[in-house]
Amino acid sequence: MTARIAHGAACAGLVALIFLCLAWELWLAPLRPGGSWLALKALPLLAPLTGVLRGRVYTFQWALLLVLAYLAEGIVRAWSDSGTAAHLAGIEIALSVIFFTAAIAYVRFIARARG
Repeated sequence: MTARIAHGAACAGLVALIFLCLAWELWLAPLRPGGSWLALKALPLLAPLTGVLRGRVYTFQWALLLVLAYLAEGIVRAWSDSGTAAHLAGIEIALSVIFFTAAIAYVRFIARARG
């Protein structure tokens, strides 16, 4: 894996996680028919989006901590929900792990390149 691949995977994982959070709570399996305010959980993911897309290491570092909350939510909802919501929680877990792994790899590549 190279820094370029890690950066691309992290960007793809973050963008996919944002879209999943929105689609999940607005259309696919909302808590209430017609959508729920829980869709606002996607807003914190927008904060690091620009920095991650630009490859800023500091943004990657704190975004790593942020994505752990989404991993925890996915684990809890996969365990407690059923049906479509449980499947979506599994996807949330996978996307969180993809972002986390790729972001760690990207930060390590950049740190090694800087000396």
